[in-house]
Amino acid sequence: MEQGADLGEGFQLASAYAQREGVYFLNDATDPDLTAGPATIACEILEQLPHTHAIYVPIGDTALIRGVASAAKQISPTVKIIGVQAEQAPAYCLSWKSGQAVTTETCDTIADGLATRTPDAANVRAIRELVDDICLVSEQQMLASIQHLLFEEHVLAEPSGAATTAALLHQPQSLDKNVVLIVSGVNIAQDVLRRAVCELR
Repeated sequence: MEQGADLGEGFQLASAYAQREGVYFLNDATDPDLTAGPATIACEILEQLPHTHAIYVPIGDTALIRGVASAAKQISPTVKIIGVQAEQAPAYCLSWKSGQAVTTETCDTIADGLATRTPDAANVRAIRELVDDICLVSEQQMLASIQHLLFEEHVLAEPSGAATTAALLHQPQSLDKNVVLIVSGVNIAQDVLRRAVCELR
């Protein structure tokens, strides 16, 4: 059963529920060990594609990008890590630019995996050290990228995963370089898939 208006409120409700005896809440936004998993993604990328120039990574609660970036920078310090957020959920982008946690009032986006509005201060410090740039993509750009990935690459991606493709398609200057896009997740709602496939044709 879903509860909470967005990811941040969901975390608060889960934390409160975890105060009960016998309940443990694993918060992937703050758990110190969790980024070791995403770090293996960077290891695999650079093992297979050692001349990678840039890796585009979706940003939700930053666990994915912190793990990928920390491993990538150790293996290949010159590789660029580009974070991608939804225009309608830009909290970590704003925080990365300002150097402090910036909370937004809403995070109303089809990319629910990117829908954060209350950044963690420690995570902001980490991405300031590890991430080279963060770009924002619109709802329409993500829908177009879902369609592109499905029809051109035969990959079904949820909006959060398609965000990196949206960013690259709207930054053509990167197309002549060795670029890797992390396309994560196929948890796409039927109405969102219908919009991507039907409305944009």
